[in-house]
Amino acid sequence: MEKAFESRLRVLYLEDDPRDAELVQETLAADGIESEIIRVETEADFIVALEKGGFDLVLADYTLPSFDGLSALEIVQRNWPEVPLIFVSGTLGEELAIEALKRGATDYVFKTRLSRIVPSVQRALREARERGDLIRAQEALRQSETYLAEAQRISHIGSFGWDVASGKIYWSQETYRIFEPDPASEPTLALVLDRTHPEDRAMVRQLVDRVVNEKTDFDFEHRLLMPNGSIKYVRAAGRPSQGKSGSFEFMGFVSDITERKLGEAALQKAQAELAHITRVTTLGELTASIAHEINQPLTAIVSNASAGLRWLSADSPNIEEAREAIRRIARDGNRAGDVISRMRALFKKAPMTREHFDINEAIEEVVALTHAEAQRSRVLVRTRLDRGVPPILGDRVQLQQVVLNLLVNAMEAMSGMEEGRRELLVSTKKVSDTKVPARESGSLADESSYVAVAVRDSGPGLLSTSLAQLFTAFYTTKPHGLGMGLAVSRSIIEAHGGRLEAFPNDDRGATFQFTLPVSRG
Repeated sequence: MEKAFESRLRVLYLEDDPRDAELVQETLAADGIESEIIRVETEADFIVALEKGGFDLVLADYTLPSFDGLSALEIVQRNWPEVPLIFVSGTLGEELAIEALKRGATDYVFKTRLSRIVPSVQRALREARERGDLIRAQEALRQSETYLAEAQRISHIGSFGWDVASGKIYWSQETYRIFEPDPASEPTLALVLDRTHPEDRAMVRQLVDRVVNEKTDFDFEHRLLMPNGSIKYVRAAGRPSQGKSGSFEFMGFVSDITERKLGEAALQKAQAELAHITRVTTLGELTASIAHEINQPLTAIVSNASAGLRWLSADSPNIEEAREAIRRIARDGNRAGDVISRMRALFKKAPMTREHFDINEAIEEVVALTHAEAQRSRVLVRTRLDRGVPPILGDRVQLQQVVLNLLVNAMEAMSGMEEGRRELLVSTKKVSDTKVPARESGSLADESSYVAVAVRDSGPGLLSTSLAQLFTAFYTTKPHGLGMGLAVSRSIIEAHGGRLEAFPNDDRGATFQFTLPVSRG
């Protein structure tokens, strides 16, 4: 026997005989089921009672003077389908009882065998609970599916399933929105490949063949060419699994990453613009020194040209002196040309390009460009370049910009110091740990995987309060400038897979160091 109900059972009883209602209540009580029975006789009272609610069960006689049980059953099923109804009748025959069950009654009990009311009620309430649980579970599932569909729509992520053997593909609504197929089209691999951008189609086809053969996970990005000519960027990822029927299938997601890709492209363009502006700004600060650097060889050229003309005049015996003057003109012309070439390279506005080059040579070019500024600032610039460092793969101009920024910053940091104490050391070294300062690392074996470039100055050093903000955009301790030099420099180094850090020296000044992975080409 099922355990007694935890609370009193509320029953609506459609019955014109009060004694029958009392018998039912007594029978239930004898079996441990406390009940409250509300008896009604008319359709109006029946509906009013149901509208008040709170009933666990409806019992109904089959025939009454002004109402009948089948009509009551229709009302309950139409408006309160969660409430079970049991017929309790003395006139209900077997055929009518079966018909009542077909129409939705939970059970029927003859008044002559009222002892059956207890198991009938227990079964009706148990089925009602199960039905209620099922309805709630179905509603929760529908709600969950609604939430999932809305989440996919907002995040532009759709799901899919692909039965490899049958070729059947199942898409969520958001996946349909991403691929935008003809409404009458069924999702197929052919449809996916047809929508894939022609330049990416072979790659996608090859990848699909591989993951099917190897039964492995996949995660890749490609483009879609839409019917209106626009391009979408998507990311597709999935993993293999065993289907219910034993078939092999993939399940995964497709994400529309067009906005992210366009944002990345815009960011790269903005970063390139900012890097160019910073480079031009830095060179602008060196304008006077660079002009002096160019003016020196130009002055020498004019002077040697005048002397050469005199020595080459008629009857002049100084032909060797004239030749030497011409050689000096060529040398100084090349010197001025080198300065101008270095300036043009740094002023050049171009997208990031990667090439294999000697970082030492690139540094020497920048040091030469700042030679006049170092003289004007009374800064002693020394280099300690490890000739054994391997080549770098990167953008030569951008990395030269980083070195130029660090040199100019160091010279400005030492501008208020006594002459003779203004020293600047540029060094390169092979290291294996990107966090190790070059000044602390010793000689390492050839398997070292990084090159460290350090700019060490003897300036006032770094304040602990400013160290955390040093590489923040627009932060500057200078009376002029944008405060973007170090921020741009760090972004350039990180784009090359390296790190840019600042360290206070043990004695005085500071060291700015960046590390770059060596070229494996």
